[in-house]
Amino acid sequence: MSISKKILVVDDDNIVLSALKMLLELNGYENARFFDDPKKALAEIEKEPPDLILSDFMMPQMNGIEFLSHAKKLCPDISMILLTGYADKENAIKAINEIGIYKYIEKPWDNADLLMNIKNGLERSHLISELNKKIAELSEANQKLEKYSNSLEEIVKERTKSLAESNTKLSAIINYCADGIVLVSNDGKILQSNPAFENITGLSSKFLIGKGLEELVQKINDGDLNKITKGEEVLVRDVEIKNCINDRNVPVEMNFAPVYDDIQKISGYVGVVRNVSLQKEMERLRDDFIATLTHDLRTPLLAAIQTLQFFLDGSLGEVEERQKTLLDTMKKSNEDMLGLVNALLEVYKYESGKLNLCKTTFSLKKFIEECISPLEALAKKKEITLNAKIEPEEETEVTADRNELRRVIMNLCGNAINHTPSGGKIEICAKNQDGGLIFNVKDNGSGIPKQDLPKLFKRFSQGTSKKRSAGTGLGLYLSRQIVEAHGGKIWVQSELAKGSDFFVMIPDAITAPKTANKV
Repeated sequence: MSISKKILVVDDDNIVLSALKMLLELNGYENARFFDDPKKALAEIEKEPPDLILSDFMMPQMNGIEFLSHAKKLCPDISMILLTGYADKENAIKAINEIGIYKYIEKPWDNADLLMNIKNGLERSHLISELNKKIAELSEANQKLEKYSNSLEEIVKERTKSLAESNTKLSAIINYCADGIVLVSNDGKILQSNPAFENITGLSSKFLIGKGLEELVQKINDGDLNKITKGEEVLVRDVEIKNCINDRNVPVEMNFAPVYDDIQKISGYVGVVRNVSLQKEMERLRDDFIATLTHDLRTPLLAAIQTLQFFLDGSLGEVEERQKTLLDTMKKSNEDMLGLVNALLEVYKYESGKLNLCKTTFSLKKFIEECISPLEALAKKKEITLNAKIEPEEETEVTADRNELRRVIMNLCGNAINHTPSGGKIEICAKNQDGGLIFNVKDNGSGIPKQDLPKLFKRFSQGTSKKRSAGTGLGLYLSRQIVEAHGGKIWVQSELAKGSDFFVMIPDAITAPKTANKV
């Protein structure tokens, strides 16, 4: 292994120089210079300082102590080793004390000991050199510090004044903000709050500090609450905070974001809590108005449909074929409008909690057959294969609201037929899983874009942003409301150009077969 450190060796005995040269070369010290004249060695040191000097004591031109004394003036920080005979030990010790040489080694030396001292001497020179650099840097930094210390007081005063002004403005914004502002720790404990948040909760800051956020929030999804302390920005809707003064729940929207310290480590979370009581009341009034309006629309629509039917069936006299076609179109348009009105009313009933499920026990197999039967003609017209499978095949009974569950299944199957091309395939499966009903409809149709999946079961969703459907956008939303009213869950797996797979899970719906009360 080659060692690049520079070593300078001085000895008037060429035999010693040759021995030292061979020893150093064999041990990888390739950058070593050898001199039998100490004056030439000093000239070399002036040109390029070495990392270590190895010198003999007795030399005719000048002795080792004189040589090393001159070298010390040229290179005060390098390590020096003096080779001396046993009789010169006192002079060697004197050199250590007066000049500050690193080591003296008696002749004849032990090669291993000499190499160890050379290695340690080089390391010492390196450490002293690095130390001097650090001292120089420290001295330079100290000078800069002294330079700035003269005006430090003025800088501090100016910064303190600016900070006080910023703090006053920030405090005014927080204290007089109409929205509640709360600071929570990494474990969800409240650290600070503003007056608006105190008004929402009905508690003073004294009682709020140290409380867990989950103690105050009602009707929140646990997953959303956990996200608040997971380093994410979170917007949580449809939650309520209990007011301890009037014992009422205040509907709010909460927006939380992480707060970072100087080293970009999360030190807590700040949340903006908005009281949406007024908005909720306006939404309720709007929904009531829509419900009343749609309810009142049913009567004239039914009357119009019945009147048109009288014309079509000839009760009011003969009608020409062209007139019959026009009247039939008008009747279908009115029926479509009535379907929309009924869907809006059903949505309103579920959202307002005014619809009670009427659960009965019925045969799963017969029920699925009844749902699929009206769709077979449509599937056949589009040359779509419609396969149904019930597991287990023996008689299985389900307890649920039959009419509402039929609405869900008809909607999922109808959507599958509408979005499956001619020659496609639809698989319908219903099975018992640990007492729960699992129903799924799988097609190989156009599929749904990934970005549209999260909003698929929301109101007025048209299924995909790529293509607007002709439906009301309420079918899947109403299906979700019906399934959730049963305590179940509805979800979808889909891939573009490969099809969709809709799942419905209703827990504890499968019952043992009964002979009584069967529908």
